[in-house]
Amino acid sequence: MGLLNVNICGVEFKNPVITASGTYGFGKDYGDFFPLERLGGISCKGTTLHRRLGNPPPRIAETPSGILNSVGLQNPGAEHFIREDLPWLLRQGVVVIANAAGSCMEDYVENARLLAASGIHMLELNISCPNVREGGVSFGSSCQSVEKIVAAVKAVCGGTPLVVKLTPNVTSIAEIALAAQEAGADALSLINTITGMKIDVATRRPILRNNTGGLSGPAVLPVAVRMVWEVRKAVKLPIIGMGGVSRWQDAAELILAGANAVQVGTACFTDPFAPIKIIEGLEEWVRAEGCDSISELSGQVKPW
Repeated sequence: MGLLNVNICGVEFKNPVITASGTYGFGKDYGDFFPLERLGGISCKGTTLHRRLGNPPPRIAETPSGILNSVGLQNPGAEHFIREDLPWLLRQGVVVIANAAGSCMEDYVENARLLAASGIHMLELNISCPNVREGGVSFGSSCQSVEKIVAAVKAVCGGTPLVVKLTPNVTSIAEIALAAQEAGADALSLINTITGMKIDVATRRPILRNNTGGLSGPAVLPVAVRMVWEVRKAVKLPIIGMGGVSRWQDAAELILAGANAVQVGTACFTDPFAPIKIIEGLEEWVRAEGCDSISELSGQVKPW
């Protein structure tokens, strides 16, 4: 076992750095920069049962220390992903996490059934996307709806571990996390983007055609750290932390708050090598702390 090896739900990661869904596609574009086997894992583009074109443009807007997006889960559909993208991904020597989204309960369940049986290593249930009119965050914003959909999806996952991706756009993320745990989730990932809005003062119109979008990037890191900390105190499940990670120190904050692994998203847009730099920084950190494994540092924050 190396310094950075982590085990989440029985799945072995060579390091705890995973590229975040929605920012890394299905990995092929980034494979031109470095061997993807250097990553711990890849969380694939949010995939729905059927092909989606996403929202009309404009659907990206820059903000101070981040971006707003309302892409709207544009993707080729589950069968296309399984047939055209997954075989290549499974040859890359990296943990493959499929991200399953949907617009109704039936679509979520059938999508999860197909993906879980396809050879992926983990399934990330996206009940937290704020940029679709049906499904997404509407399933992840109440304990009752979370319990219902997690239980239904878990029933078709077979032996594929189920990671439930939580929205920050709720009153108590700890209560939502508990609901997911009680319904059978194997792990949690958090946070998805924070709903935001940007207005062009000259036209008086929102810059995004969808009016609102999801805020990501460095600006959301303090919120992500706080929410990971709250969830760690509430549940025993493994946690994959994300939100604003662009340096190894950001990843270390999430780990100290209670995460077992981290996802890197928006940072990849400005620096394709950001995940590699974070991996290298985390390894030096673990050595400097005198630990045998990065897992020894998970949850070791010392609150006042």
